[in-house]
Amino acid sequence: MRLFATLTILLLPLMADAADRPPSRAEVARFAADALARNCDPAAPGMAVLLARGDDVLYRGACGRASLELDVPLSADHVFRIGSVTKQFSAAAVLKLAEDGKLSLDDPLTRFVPGYPGGDAITVRMLLDHTSGIRSYTSIEAIMAGGGIMQDLSTAALIDSFKGEAADFAPGQGWAYNNSGYVLVGAVIEAATGKSWHAYLEEAFFGPLGMEHTGYGSEAEAVIPGHVNGYTLNGERWARARYLSMTQPHAAGALVSTVDDLLKWNRALHEGRILSQSSHAAMTTPAGKAAENAYGFGISTGTLRGQPKLEHGGGIFGFSAYLLYLPGDEVSVAVLYNADAGRPDMLGTGRVAQLLAAHAIGRPYPEKKAIEVDEATLRGYEGVYRIDENSARTLRVAGGRLTSQRSGGQAYPLVPVGEDTFLFEEGFSRMVFERGDDGAVVAMRFFPEDEGEGERIARSDEPLPTARTEVDLPRAALERIAGEYVFQGAVLKVFLDGDTPKAQLSGQPAFEIFAESASAFFLKVVDASLRFAPETGTPATVTLSQGGHETVFARRD
Repeated sequence: MRLFATLTILLLPLMADAADRPPSRAEVARFAADALARNCDPAAPGMAVLLARGDDVLYRGACGRASLELDVPLSADHVFRIGSVTKQFSAAAVLKLAEDGKLSLDDPLTRFVPGYPGGDAITVRMLLDHTSGIRSYTSIEAIMAGGGIMQDLSTAALIDSFKGEAADFAPGQGWAYNNSGYVLVGAVIEAATGKSWHAYLEEAFFGPLGMEHTGYGSEAEAVIPGHVNGYTLNGERWARARYLSMTQPHAAGALVSTVDDLLKWNRALHEGRILSQSSHAAMTTPAGKAAENAYGFGISTGTLRGQPKLEHGGGIFGFSAYLLYLPGDEVSVAVLYNADAGRPDMLGTGRVAQLLAAHAIGRPYPEKKAIEVDEATLRGYEGVYRIDENSARTLRVAGGRLTSQRSGGQAYPLVPVGEDTFLFEEGFSRMVFERGDDGAVVAMRFFPEDEGEGERIARSDEPLPTARTEVDLPRAALERIAGEYVFQGAVLKVFLDGDTPKAQLSGQPAFEIFAESASAFFLKVVDASLRFAPETGTPATVTLSQGGHETVFARRD
C-alpha cells in the first residue's frame, strides 16, 4: 500500500524528431533545476540530484533541509544512506570474486555458511537474483517490531535470526525480493575474502574508483562527515526517523554515498572498468524466474521512452535513493532524499530520475495540459474494464473529473489531452479509448509508464460498484479504535488528527479513513477497507482488505 499522490509537472511536448535532437546542456540544466524546484519544499527534507551524459555533468543540485532542527540547507555534497542501492555493489563484489577464482555462482550456500538449513540446494546465483526462496528477515515481526532492529549483530547472529524460518518456495522455483538473501551475499563475501563485506568493497571498488564518500554507514563506529539527518512523517509532522543498527541492513542496504560517487560507480560498472563483459552481462540479464520480474543481480531492467534502462531504488529508515542508467545514451541519474515518506504533493526519487532522464535523451514525457471535455462525454468512458478474474479497472467521474482505479489501488485522476486520450495525473501512464461502429466506448488501451504497445482491456457489462456511504460517529467511538496494530513488522497506526480519524502504515503518509459503521472504515485514496474486531470494547485486531487480499493486524499494547 505504497501511496504517493504527486504534483502535476508541465512537461515539454514530445516532438516526432526529438530523439534525433537531444536538448543542449543548458536546456537540460534549466529543466532539471525547474523540476527540482517544483518538487521541493525548502523547509522540509529534500533531494540531491545529479544528471549526467557520459562523464559530462548536465545538472547537479539540491533543495530542502539537511537538518530541520538546525535549519541547515541541503547540498549536493551531502552524504545519504542509499538503502537497497547497496545490493548492486554487493552483487558486483561477488562477480569480481568469481572472476578471481574465489567462488562460483553455482556454489552451494553451505560452502560459505556451513549448516544453513536447505543450503545445499541454494546457490550463490539464487541469492543474487532473489530466487532462493529464503524468507526475507524484514518481513519477520520479531526483528522489525519493538527493539529487535536496534540490536548490533554479527553476521552470524543476523543469519541466526532468520535461518529457522520456513522457505517461501523451493530454491529456484519462484521469485521474491529478499533482504535475507543479500545478508547471505555479505556472508559469502566475508567467507571468500576473510574480510568484512564492506571492507572488501572499500578495497575492491571505493578506494580504486576514488569514491571518497561511499562506505559502511554505521555512525555508531565513527562520525560520517557530511551525513544528513533522516526523517519520517508522524501524521502530518516531520520527525526523526526510527533508529536501526546499521549492522542489520548489512550487504542488502547499509551503504552511504553521494550523488557524485554514484556517478563514478555507474560509469565504472557499466563501462567495463570493474567487471568483465561476461560478468556485467550476467548481472544485467535476468534469467529463469527472475526474468519474469526483470531482475538481474542487484539491478532491475526495463525501458524508458523505448530505451533500455538499468536501475535500482533504495528505501531505509529516514532515506530514499534511486540510481538510473541508460546504456544507449550513457545517461546517469542519481537522486537521494533524506526522508522515507513523501509529501502528498511530491514526486518520489524514481519519478524524478525518470523525468530527468527522458528529457536528457530528447524524449520528454508529453505535456499534461488538459483540454476541455464536458461531463456527459466523460461519463461515456465510465465502466468496469475487466483485466482478469481477480482484477479490473473501474473508471468513474468524480468531482467533474474522470478517474481510474485498479482493484485494490488508488483512484487516480486522468487528464484529457486529446480525443479519447488521457494521461494519469500521477506518474507517466497513458490511456487511449477505442470506440465501436456505433461510437460507444468498447475498450481502452493502457500504456504503463507510457511504454510499449499497451494492454488492450475490453469494457465489460458489469455495473459500476456502488459508492460507499459515510456515517458520523461520536468521538468516543473513534477513540475506541485508536492504537497501533502490527503484522510481520509492519505497523498500522490509527489515530485522531483533531476530530479526523486517520490511518498510517510505517514510513508512509497518513490518510483519512471514513466510517461505514462503528467497526467498518474505508479509504478514499485507495480501494481498501478496515474492519476492527470485536465490534465493542477495545479492538484486538484490524483487518485490511485491499485488492482481494486480507491482512490481519494485531493490536500492540
